[in-house]
Amino acid sequence: MNTAAETPEPLRHSAFDDAQALLTGTLFVGLGLALFREAGLMTGGTVGLAFLAHYATGLPFGVLFFVINLPFYALAWQRMGPRFTVKTLAAVTLLAGLSEALPGWLELQRVSPWFAAVGGGLLVGAGFIILFRHRASLGGLNVLVLWLQERFGWRAGHVQLAIDALILLASWPWIDAPRLALSLLAAAAMNFALAVNHRPGRYMAF
Repeated sequence: MNTAAETPEPLRHSAFDDAQALLTGTLFVGLGLALFREAGLMTGGTVGLAFLAHYATGLPFGVLFFVINLPFYALAWQRMGPRFTVKTLAAVTLLAGLSEALPGWLELQRVSPWFAAVGGGLLVGAGFIILFRHRASLGGLNVLVLWLQERFGWRAGHVQLAIDALILLASWPWIDAPRLALSLLAAAAMNFALAVNHRPGRYMAF
């Protein structure tokens, strides 16, 4: 029978581990968002809020995403600690830059909206998992979701799905019904990846 003394101690990630995770995770998310934008889809979280602001004002998405996240760093510092906050700031900055640079690096001639929804959703979910497992996030609502999981044991994927659904419904004035339905499918694909692969206690590292 296993005892508490036999439980393995969590491993600490090295600086190199964290750096490659931030780059890889934000790249996955950036590619997923590129598919969403090409197909005219929406998403949730602070990314979705930045999309809403972009559609409403026409301002650059990357700038809006960076600015919207600024108020959440105080919560991240207080609830999740300075190490998490610094890594989250780095991830947000990387994604903001990637979002503006990718259209010049990657030209998509045709993307099936169904593929964009499912493939993009899974890419974003995989990117989030990489970031979460290295104690980072993409700020904002991700910080709140991670704190709720650590504090109360609530599944990150389930909580994120509920929040994302509300944000997607708020996008109704800017996208039509078929794209809204596909955006809901994309949110389900993203949060399916989170709910299945990111559970409390399943990953012993920090």
